[in-house]
Amino acid sequence: MTTIAPPDASPEAAPRHGTVRNHVGGAWVDGGAELLDVHAPATGAVIARVPLSGPAEVDAAVRAARAALPGWAATPLKERVQVLFRYRALLERDADALTALIVEEHGKVEVEARAEILKAIELTEFACALPQVATGEVLEVSRGVECRADRHPVGVVASVAPFNFPVMVPHWTVPNALALGNCMLLKPSELVPLSATRMAALLAEAGLPAGVFNVVHGGQAAVEALCDHPGIDALTFVGSTRVATLVYRRATAALKRALALGGAKNHLIVMPDAEPRGTAANVAASMAGCSGQRCMAASVMLAVADVDPILERVVEEARRLVPGDTLGPVISREAKARIERHVTEAERAGARVLLDGRGATAPGREGGYWVGPTVLDGVTPDMRIAREEVFGPVLAVVRAADLDAALAVENASPYGNAASVFTTSGGAARAVMERAQAGMVGVNVGVPVPREPFGFGGWGESAFGAGDITGKGSIEFWTRTKKTTTRWGT
Repeated sequence: MTTIAPPDASPEAAPRHGTVRNHVGGAWVDGGAELLDVHAPATGAVIARVPLSGPAEVDAAVRAARAALPGWAATPLKERVQVLFRYRALLERDADALTALIVEEHGKVEVEARAEILKAIELTEFACALPQVATGEVLEVSRGVECRADRHPVGVVASVAPFNFPVMVPHWTVPNALALGNCMLLKPSELVPLSATRMAALLAEAGLPAGVFNVVHGGQAAVEALCDHPGIDALTFVGSTRVATLVYRRATAALKRALALGGAKNHLIVMPDAEPRGTAANVAASMAGCSGQRCMAASVMLAVADVDPILERVVEEARRLVPGDTLGPVISREAKARIERHVTEAERAGARVLLDGRGATAPGREGGYWVGPTVLDGVTPDMRIAREEVFGPVLAVVRAADLDAALAVENASPYGNAASVFTTSGGAARAVMERAQAGMVGVNVGVPVPREPFGFGGWGESAFGAGDITGKGSIEFWTRTKKTTTRWGT
């Protein structure tokens, strides 16, 4: 099995994984003197230290990527994806170890961590298929005159990834960007740096040339340096809306191509005719899966008319989720405190707590950051918990007299990531499909994530920039089109 970069042997490197290092130009290098402790969310223990890189470290990675770009861009697409075929096989080979790493550094339960690896493999498979998808065009536009369009890489690109999916979200961008001929810098979340380090090692083992893929660890200073550096041609970001707005403005001000995905406030509309058992299971899984730490989590259930029997089932399904067994921790002590404040504030504002996850613990892991599944009824649309992203296993139930009233609540949200409806009525389903102001819509699906080749992306304050970050839509982001017109005399 491929190993992570060798840890620092100094006394400060006591944690199990030592001090992680940047991967630049095919080599493991120090990322700066300032270090941040990395905590295991399930126990609170320090498991590694991560460097907080700055402009100098970013510049070194950009220079390495620039040096590798001519050779990699000139490599035919079919040859580039051979590296990704080998990389995909390595992901399968090391699936158990990668799953365990996600469980340790992020806190996901094993089934969720393994699902993340499987999704990374699927995303890599799509990149392997790009020779059949990202083809050029040619047409004789008039007698003796031919026009053609060919795709060329953007150049050196950067991707800033969040903490909630340490492996999957980097695979939204890395395989496609590399397959299409770009050289890349990945800045993973400083809260979960280990999985990205393993990715770099596996790509190197797969035969990716030095400098084509680089990992720079760090926080705000590293992100700002990526936005500002003139040697970076394009940048993607996934995180909160507040930061996504700042990153998008800063990157585009530096004349970069940018796509920044922000937060979400997803609504699940439950109609009285919905199938009770499947609806309840889907709603509970959507709100609590990955401890609610995903932009596709259902955080608001719009209960249309009398759906109390279904809501009772939702509460029972959620009650079965056990912290430390079928429910993982949230990412940090600060996140736990913030989520519990949201619940307390809503209760004081008049919401009824049907299931209370505040103060949850897991036996034997009392130092972890646990929040149990929480369901609140009687939430009104003006309450903060109904408007703002909580990012925890919390479901706010908002009552609506009819479908029009429910859609009015959904449409009023500034976010536009996802919305779903649970119903047996084709008419109600069609109304939500047409009228929901969201980039991803589900019918009897709690987490309406499109699968490849369809792209992932929201509307409104959930996404800034044009296009989607995955699937066919991402091809436009990672390439430039060269148009050539030829005419030969006869």
